[in-house]
Amino acid sequence: MIYKVSVTFHKDFILVNNDEISVGIKSKPEKGEANRELIKKLSKHFNVSQSQVKITSGEKSRKKLIQIIT
Repeated sequence: MIYKVSVTFHKDFILVNNDEISVGIKSKPEKGEANRELIKKLSKHFNVSQSQVKITSGEKSRKKLIQIIT
């Protein structure tokens, strides 16, 4: 399944609405730290391994497309 994800910094939350997800990230957007935290949070939320969560586009953007392989 592909989700549209929007990231907010300095907060800690996950809101899922159909195919759209809003996620609050505490990590700084430097050296991929925020992306790693995002993948970790989504894998925990959807109860899948981290290798099943892929950023398909928007790696350096607040708006991302994420694929979750089940």
